[in-house]
Amino acid sequence: VICCFFFATSTMSRPELTGHASLFYNEKEARKYHSSSRMVNVQREITLRAIELLLLPSDRPSSFILDIGCGSGLSGQVLEDQGHVWVGCDVSRDMLQVARERMEASMEESSNNKDESMNNNDSDDDEEDDQVPSTGDLLHHDMGTGLPFRPATFDACISISALQWLCYSNSASQSPKKRLIRFFSSLYTVLKKSARAVLQFYPETAEQAVLISECATAVGFGG
Repeated sequence: VICCFFFATSTMSRPELTGHASLFYNEKEARKYHSSSRMVNVQREITLRAIELLLLPSDRPSSFILDIGCGSGLSGQVLEDQGHVWVGCDVSRDMLQVARERMEASMEESSNNKDESMNNNDSDDDEEDDQVPSTGDLLHHDMGTGLPFRPATFDACISISALQWLCYSNSASQSPKKRLIRFFSSLYTVLKKSARAVLQFYPETAEQAVLISECATAVGFGG
């Protein structure tokens, strides 16, 4: 299993320093994040690059992809646009609620378009313009506790702007290294042997980038 990392420094304030992600990304912050045109564009560009680095087989139009730290579903929406089926997990219930609302709206719009098409006897060409319903599913979960999926479930994995959260302790009992090892060990298990994982993150220091890479290598990832 191959694991690819790409990262950049951030000039913005670091929410990781304020405490647990589930507390920082409350309802107000989740909706602010999802409605920011800058954030939407940045997430889309990064996700498209991540999908490119997955090197998915060209003879298979759709893959089953795990999106870790999916947040409000911006990266998941890109996966849908590219024709993939996905499962997203995140530690923030408020972020997941925003994602769920978007997915439900997509499903409702698709259903309405189908009903309207049937009533109007639209042609096949018109039907191709219908809104495609969401192909995603969501799970509330802390990636630092390990991933709760069956072995060899996913064809690939992406993670956008989330992994750096594991480099911080939110209590005296938390060890960043132990959480990273637990995360990577479970990720290795839930991916198929031919799979690739592409993880984008914002390390605060070079030491964090090294720690993440070492923990991935320690459980068997190549790359």
